[in-house]
Amino acid sequence: MKILKSALRKGEVTIMVQTLDDLWYLSQVIEPGDLIKGRTLRKIQVRGKEERSSEATKKPVWITVRVESVEFHKYSSSLRASGIITEAPEEVPKAHHTFTFQEGTSATIIKQKWHNYQIKRLKEAASDKAQKTIICVFDREDAAIALLKQQGYQELAQLKGKVEKKAHKTETKNFYKEIISLLKEYEQRYRPENIILSSPSFWKEELMKELGDDELSRKIVLATCSSVQGGIAETLKRPELKEVLKSQTASRESRLVEKLFTEISKSGLASYGQKETISLAQAGAVNILLITDSLIHKTRQQGSFHSIEEAMKNTEKTGGQVHIISSENEPGKKLDSLGGIASILRYKLSW
Repeated sequence: MKILKSALRKGEVTIMVQTLDDLWYLSQVIEPGDLIKGRTLRKIQVRGKEERSSEATKKPVWITVRVESVEFHKYSSSLRASGIITEAPEEVPKAHHTFTFQEGTSATIIKQKWHNYQIKRLKEAASDKAQKTIICVFDREDAAIALLKQQGYQELAQLKGKVEKKAHKTETKNFYKEIISLLKEYEQRYRPENIILSSPSFWKEELMKELGDDELSRKIVLATCSSVQGGIAETLKRPELKEVLKSQTASRESRLVEKLFTEISKSGLASYGQKETISLAQAGAVNILLITDSLIHKTRQQGSFHSIEEAMKNTEKTGGQVHIISSENEPGKKLDSLGGIASILRYKLSW
């Protein structure tokens, strides 16, 4: 996701959807009562010269909708926010309209108040934690190393290898050692969670042989590109990278849920279930609040989300953290088995 403009004092944030994963983040942010402002297609009556007949045609117009419902399905390629039009050109009737968010959609979300967990969600989508990943693209003669940034990437180094050909055999070991040396240097400097090695043909496998059973090898994920020139941009679109970023999120979520279950197993600082957790959040005892996205969607549909939202607000007011866990991953499934909501406490209360 790209944040095009942020004016939180006015309650406005303008975003652009860049990936399908962004729709999941937006589903945690957009809620009934919000205003969505953007460019969309609407049917407009176009009258003839004699004003006796008219026909409807779709035209792009700028409108604002007050959201009444939000629909998102895990395997859908769109998110739908429906409501009543509050602002539009004169020829557009003030009726119901549905904004459909897809890849490439831009819109402004307007709230009376942005909560910390909502701002955090947008920032997560915008960064996608990509700064924790290094990409190295190479072949037998050239290499480029880059650090992923919130938008795009920062090139760290370009290397040119000396290729010696003997009896039709290419000697590349020294070049591999040079690449490995730089990767180790950058690993110490930036502490990435993953290093993507991308190359045409079998070069990446050859470099891995040179690396051997090194600590660095545990962070490496292999990908493929057609050439070094343009290879970083090409690798950014590869499914291997998307899986790495998803696994980083799952890893963070797993650590939180495992910490919760550890506290539960020793009857320590933990609670689970709606009634108990909501009460503890109201009392200011919650340090980390964990909620699954499926519980949020379920309670919104049932009209009972208000109590969940209050628990999130109370946790933030008392200096705690709110984490929304995806039910699609194993940590989320474990949390759903506890009712979809739980907390790690800062202290115990006697009821």
